[in-house]
Amino acid sequence: MGATEPLHPGPGSGGEGAERTAGREREGQETPWAGQVMGFAGQLKTWRKAAGHRRGRRVTQEECATAVGRSERWWRALERGDGRNRLDRAQCDSLAELLRLDRDEYIALLLYNNLTIAATDSGATADPRVRSGLRLLIDKQMPAPTYLCDAHWNIIGFNPAMAQWWPWVLEPGANLMRWALTSGEARVQYHDWERHAREYVRMLKFALARGSDSAELIELIGDVCKDEDVRGIWEATNELTENRDGHIFRMSIPAMDWEPIDVVSHVLYPAALPDCRMVVITWWTNEDGEEEVRDVDTALGTAGEESQIQQPAPPAAAARRRIAHAITGRISVPTAEEAAALAGADAVPLPVLSRLMGDGCQLTLSPSAQSVIWAAKEEDGAWSVSEVSVYTAIVKLPHAATEPEARAEMKTLVRANLPTDPKEASGRIQELLPQLRHRIHFLEQIGRDLYEQDPTLPYIWDPTDEI
Repeated sequence: MGATEPLHPGPGSGGEGAERTAGREREGQETPWAGQVMGFAGQLKTWRKAAGHRRGRRVTQEECATAVGRSERWWRALERGDGRNRLDRAQCDSLAELLRLDRDEYIALLLYNNLTIAATDSGATADPRVRSGLRLLIDKQMPAPTYLCDAHWNIIGFNPAMAQWWPWVLEPGANLMRWALTSGEARVQYHDWERHAREYVRMLKFALARGSDSAELIELIGDVCKDEDVRGIWEATNELTENRDGHIFRMSIPAMDWEPIDVVSHVLYPAALPDCRMVVITWWTNEDGEEEVRDVDTALGTAGEESQIQQPAPPAAAARRRIAHAITGRISVPTAEEAAALAGADAVPLPVLSRLMGDGCQLTLSPSAQSVIWAAKEEDGAWSVSEVSVYTAIVKLPHAATEPEARAEMKTLVRANLPTDPKEASGRIQELLPQLRHRIHFLEQIGRDLYEQDPTLPYIWDPTDEI
């Protein structure tokens, strides 16, 4: 089957229309074979097969029929795609227990049987003031990139940080799935793109279970499956995922000078627009590589193949716990000493940089975690503690580079932001130096040009300055 064949919905929602769809495809018509849009019947077979692996034995059609209180003949008709056969909630509960379905699969089972509200375009009828209010809320998330999308991942709102990091949201008809799965830009920015593509395909399959009669969704799936790689992932993936809330993934984006950053997505569902998603992106940098990202996934208890990776021994485990805690928010400790202790046994105090940040601020470097424990003294005398990346601390302290007293500590910070292995660190430096030198050169040229156009402008460049 060609990679550019269109994908259309078959009649019904996985009922006998799925069988007719498969037949028409074999006869050479444009409508695709049923495996492309699996439907309820195909999903039941997949779940029953997966249950056999989980239980260590084959789960039969007779067992499923008994679980739902129907005949084996009735069940076989259901698996063949008989759209007249439906399950009630009690039957779904019993079947889910037999097949050991996880949360997302159970929700999909309910949705296939119309037991929860189907996805609708609630945004179309919502009061315009609701969207205005949400856009205001999105802007309030600065500097964290934030966007609002509808049930089919069309971008309907975003803040300036989102536009700066991912300018594709500015394009007419911007759609997250089309960008992530079909654009060359996404394949460059995502580390291990195929792993992320599988997650997005799982989300599409969940949406298909939730609203399988949506022409827009079927069109979206057809568009992304025109790509051969995506089509292969679609046909090989049977799992379902509702969203990527709390997922951690590594990216390299132009807005961060292509530095590898670990990004966390936080998914919120506005009550006034329940079919929309507001997604807030937070991040930190870490140069230890992809394995460290997977370790963080494990520390957070996220599902997926990454959770099977062997846990390294302390102090790496302690570093992971500290990194994982950075996502959940701040903590409070009674003293500055206890705050500094959170940086671990290899903690490096940064007293000069702390003073430059202002009264009641204490920064402590944790080289093993490549992070900085940022503590601020509260009015009650306690210390509020956050963990930030080394890169973030450097960006927050640009004036420190010109302070002679702070140079030693800034040098320590910059070193901590490089790979720990000396050979890798040296290689990274050789990559960065030409880029930074060219940037400085251009800034000097632009500064001189601006000064020549208007001598009243500040002009601080001095060729005798030494770095």
